[in-house]
Amino acid sequence: MESGSDKGTGGFSAMDDYETLISTTDADLLKRSWRNEKAAPEILQFESSLVERSRAQIQLMEETVEEFMNSGEDPLTVSLYQMDIDRTVFLLRSYLRTRLQKIEKFMFHIQKTADLWSRLSRQEQKFAKRSIEDMEKHLDQSVLSKLPDWYKSHLKQSGTSEEDDMVTEPKLDAFVICRSRKFVGGLPVDDRQVNNMSFYKKGWGDYIIYSKVKMKKKLDKFCGEENPLDMYAGDIYALRYKSIKPLIESGQLDLV
Repeated sequence: MESGSDKGTGGFSAMDDYETLISTTDADLLKRSWRNEKAAPEILQFESSLVERSRAQIQLMEETVEEFMNSGEDPLTVSLYQMDIDRTVFLLRSYLRTRLQKIEKFMFHIQKTADLWSRLSRQEQKFAKRSIEDMEKHLDQSVLSKLPDWYKSHLKQSGTSEEDDMVTEPKLDAFVICRSRKFVGGLPVDDRQVNNMSFYKKGWGDYIIYSKVKMKKKLDKFCGEENPLDMYAGDIYALRYKSIKPLIESGQLDLV
C-alpha cells in the first residue's frame, strides 16, 4: 500500500482512508459484505457488528414508518422509508442465506479447518453441527451401514485413503472479478494468471476490455519476479482468488 505521494489516482493517504470510512454508511458496508460473500468461493469472516447494527436500524426504521402512518405523514415519504427498509432486509437476508448455503456445501471442510470454523457466528456453528449430525445419520442409515467396515467413513472413500478425499472443498484457485479500492503495488501474478486474465480500465464513463493477447502485452512490463502487477483505484481485474485473498480480507479489494 502506498502513501498519498503516489502518482496518478492510485495514491491514498491516511486522511483519504478516514474520509472514506466516515462517508460510508452501514447500508454500503452491508452491500459490500454481501457482494464479497456471494463472489468468494469460501466462507468469509462473519460481520457480527455490522449485522447487529443493520438489525437495529431495520427495527428503528420500521418503528419510524409506523409512527408516520399513524400521524398521517405524506404517503410518498412513507413509501420511500419502506423501500429503504426492504432494500436493507433483502441484503441482510441474502447475506445470511449465502453463508448458510456455503456451510451446507462445505460443512465437513469447515469443521476440520480451525480458521474457517472461527469465521462462523455462534448460531452458524450450531447450524453446522446439526447439519453434520443429520448428514452423518442419513449416510449411516441409507448407505454406510450396508457397506464393509473398510468403506464406512464419512470422509474417506476407503481405508486406504490417506486424505479426506470425500470432503468437498472450495476452489480457491478459481478466478474472481475484483475492483481495487486504492493503489495496490507489488501484487505477484504468475504467467498462468496473465494468460487467462481480463482487465477493465475505467475511462470516459465506460470500461475498455482488453483481449488476452493485448492483456499479455500490456502486463509484460508488470509481471514477473522483478516487476509485479500494480493496481490503481477503480481498476477491475479477473484474478485467482487465492492470490488476492489477503487483500479481500484487509478491504483493499472488493469482489464484484
